[in-house]
Amino acid sequence: MQAVGIICEYNPFHKGHIHHIEETKKLFPGRTIVLVLNGYFLERGEVSILSKENKTLLALLYGVDLVVELPFIFGTQSADIFAEASIKILNYLGCSDIVFGSELNDITVLEKVVDIQSKEEYNLKVKKYLDEGLNYPTALAKALEIDYQVFNPNDLLGISYLKAIKKLNLEMKAHTIKRTSNYHDIEANDEVISAANIRKKIQNKEDISLFVPRRTSNLIEDIKLDDLFMLIKYKILTDNDLSKYLTVDEGIHNRLKEKIMEANTLEEFIKLVKTKRYTYNKICRMLVHILVGVPKDINKLANIDYLKILGFNKKGRAYLKELKDMDIGLVPIPNSLTYKYEMQAASVYSLISKNNIIAYEKSNKPIYLD
Repeated sequence: MQAVGIICEYNPFHKGHIHHIEETKKLFPGRTIVLVLNGYFLERGEVSILSKENKTLLALLYGVDLVVELPFIFGTQSADIFAEASIKILNYLGCSDIVFGSELNDITVLEKVVDIQSKEEYNLKVKKYLDEGLNYPTALAKALEIDYQVFNPNDLLGISYLKAIKKLNLEMKAHTIKRTSNYHDIEANDEVISAANIRKKIQNKEDISLFVPRRTSNLIEDIKLDDLFMLIKYKILTDNDLSKYLTVDEGIHNRLKEKIMEANTLEEFIKLVKTKRYTYNKICRMLVHILVGVPKDINKLANIDYLKILGFNKKGRAYLKELKDMDIGLVPIPNSLTYKYEMQAASVYSLISKNNIIAYEKSNKPIYLD
């Protein structure tokens, strides 16, 4: 039995994600579909409006066969770290292919970009542009001397997947499907719209029934990082050394301290702190790491030392039984740093979620959907 991998955050699960699953099945009929799923806090520093348990349930209901966790400490970092951890997990589970959404939908162009990025001359150019104050996507595009419009969010993440495959020297093949909505468009009312658009409509108390499956609507929680702002403020005010936390770069910790008392909301605070170098998403990730207490050297200390299976159907269970001589266990390791910070993230998330997050995490019981 062969498997194909997908990597998603489902914030929230919507009709575009169903399209992704269905197109993957068309590309690889009969294959086991393995999903690497990000959990409570996401790559851009957002809070998930669906719990990890409910995202797993929805994935299984709409065609995924096997769901495995992307640990918090990797799922809330830059695209390259997020992608490399996800690709490692898919490789452990024997996936020979990966399918991701792409605005460009041309794998040849994305692979060419990866080849250019592997050259030292390119890296020096990116560093130069970053030092000049450009944000990462703009610096990347300028160093490539290619139209910036080519590099939209899914393409950038796809490039990171390809870089990870090359870095890890894997034979895994990447495939794209055309993204059917614009991530930055938060106004459209087509049947398939971006998750960002859906979240905006939820905040505005608009009806989202056209854009998500009925089961999704019933499980969404209207929660956001701003709901944790008072706790973030307390941490910043009372911690004497913010620079010890992951993604809190030299110098920015002083700015956080200086501006925190001027803001009454997260949005106000980010506007006060934000610069060309410290983008909205980068600051959100930074605040999540401060909130959960993730140390700066975590990437040197922690590894993917186990795989946590979140759920499977009959086909997924059969596929797991076929995997033999795996180099990694399928049970969380209690004294693992990966597990420690997964539980800390779950504990923080439980402060604003109505779901019984801690009981779910401690049970370590995969969802089985026949």
